Amino acid sequence: MGVELGANRVPFGRWIAPSILAGIALVPTVLAGSNSPQGVWQPPEMPSWALMVSVAILLGVYTLIVFEWVHRALAAALGAVLVVCVLHYIGDGPSLGTLVTWIDEETVGLLLGMMIMVSILSETGLFQWAAVKCYALSGGSVWRLVVILCVVTAVFSAFLDNVTTMLLIAPVTISLAKVLRLDPIPILLSEVMFSNIGGAATQIGDPPNIIIGAQLSPSALAGGPLEDQAIVFTDFIINIGPGVLLAFLPGLWLLHKIEREGVTGQRYRSIEMLQERYKIKDHDMLKRSGFVFAIVLIAFFIHSAFHHPLFTVATIALGGSVLMLLVTHPHRIEERLDDVEWTTLIFFIGLFILIHGLEAMGLIDAIGDFVTGIIKSAPEDMRLMTAVLLLLWVSAFASAFIDNIPYTATMVPVVIGIASDPELGLALAPLAWALSFGACLGGNGTIIGASANVVTAGIAEDAGYPISFNRFFKVGFPMMLVTMVVVTAYSMVMYVVEWSNPIYPWIICLVAFILMLIVGLKAGPKSDVTRVEEE
Repeated sequence: MGVELGANRVPFGRWIAPSILAGIALVPTVLAGSNSPQGVWQPPEMPSWALMVSVAILLGVYTLIVFEWVHRALAAALGAVLVVCVLHYIGDGPSLGTLVTWIDEETVGLLLGMMIMVSILSETGLFQWAAVKCYALSGGSVWRLVVILCVVTAVFSAFLDNVTTMLLIAPVTISLAKVLRLDPIPILLSEVMFSNIGGAATQIGDPPNIIIGAQLSPSALAGGPLEDQAIVFTDFIINIGPGVLLAFLPGLWLLHKIEREGVTGQRYRSIEMLQERYKIKDHDMLKRSGFVFAIVLIAFFIHSAFHHPLFTVATIALGGSVLMLLVTHPHRIEERLDDVEWTTLIFFIGLFILIHGLEAMGLIDAIGDFVTGIIKSAPEDMRLMTAVLLLLWVSAFASAFIDNIPYTATMVPVVIGIASDPELGLALAPLAWALSFGACLGGNGTIIGASANVVTAGIAEDAGYPISFNRFFKVGFPMMLVTMVVVTAYSMVMYVVEWSNPIYPWIICLVAFILMLIVGLKAGPKSDVTRVEEE
C-alpha cells in the first residue's frame, strides 16, 4: 500500500531540476534589480486584430485542456509559444529575459518546495499510518470512516495543497478499500470534494489560491495603487477559513444523501494486523522531517508580520525543502527530485507566460472593461454586491467546465483592474475572496474542474476503478451548488452588509455553524447496518 510517487518517472529532476530551480530563483531577481531593457519591456501598439487572435489562442488552449487532446503542460507551453510568436510578428516582442520575469517565481517556488517536503514525509509511511488510524477511529462504521477521511483530507489539503494531498491519499484509500472490500470510488469522490473545499482555506491549499496570493502579495503590488491592500498568508485563513467551515457540514449532508449506498455499512478488520502492516517505516526520519515541516508552517503564519523581499511563502517552502533534504537525505537527493511533479511546474510556467502575453495583446483589459461595465451599470450602493456575486458565480461555473488554474490566472489581473478603478471605489480583498471561493469550490463541479480531480481520476483508473465524467458530475455539481450557496450567504454577511459593530457578522457565522452542527447531529445517520462483514 506504499505510495510510490516517483516509481514510473524518468529521472528528470536528477539533471534538469537544479538548473530550473536556480533559474527560477535567481534570474527574475537579477533582472528586476537591473536597468536592463529586458526588465522594462513595453508591448508595441496592437493592431485591431490582436484582440481576436488573443481570444482564439486562449480558447484553443482551454479546448486542448478540457478535451485532453494533449497534456495540459504541453497545451500551456504551446499557448505560450504562440502568443510570443504573435507579439514578435506585431513588433518588438519580449526577449528571453523578459519572459523569465513573467514567470511568477513565488507560485513555482512554493509548489516546488512543498512537493519535495511531502515526498520526504511520504517516505516515512506517515500517510499509510494515518489511514489505518482513521479506520481505528471509525469503529467499523463506513460512514464514520468516510467523514474522518474527508476531515483528514481537508486538513492536509489546507497545508499541503490539494493536488499533493490526493497524490498521497488516493493510493492509500484504494488499498484500504480493498482490505475492507469496499468500492473505493465513493470514498475517493468524497475525499477529492473535501480536498477542494479544505484547500480553499489557505493560500497554499489550492492552486487558484496560490496564484491569487502570489499576485496580490505585498511584493507583487509594491509601488502600485493597491500596495496598501496587499493580501498575506493569514488573510486567507481569517477570511476564507470560516466560509470553508460553514460549507463543510452541508457538504457532508449532501454527500450522504447522494452516495448513501457506497458510504454506509459496517466493516470489521483486525486493527492489530493493519497497524503491523502499515506502520511508520522510519521514526527517526519522521521526527527530523516533521520538525522541519512544523517550522515551515509556523513561518507561513508569521511571515505576514515581517515584510522583506526574501521572506515570502516561496522562499520559506524552498528553504524548508533544502533543510529537510539536508537533515534526511544529504547524500542522495535524486529520488526526491524525481518525485517532484515537474509537468505541473511546467504547466504553471507556460501558463504565466501565456497570460502575460495575452495581457500585452489587450485581452485582460477587454475582459476587465466588460466586467467593470456590468458593475458600473448597477446602482452605486449595489456595486460591491454586484461585483462579489458576479465573481462568485461566474468563477464557479467557469471553473467547473474550465480548469480553475488558467481561469484564475486570467481573472487575477481583471480583479486588480477593477479594484484600481477610482470610479468604482471597490476594495481589493472582497473581490479576491469572491474569486477564491468561486474558483476553488467551482472546481468540484466536474472532473476537469480542478487538478486534484484529474489526478484522483488518473490514480483510480490505474488501479482499475475508472471514474467517468458523468459519475463525477452526479456528486460534484450538486456539491458545488450547495457549497456555493453557503459561501455566497457568508460573503454577503461578511463583506457586503454594513454593520454598526464589526463583531456582528462573526456572531452570525458562529450561530449559523452551531445550528448546522446541531441539525447535522440530530438528522445524521443513526446506524449504518446495511452491510456487515467480519474478518
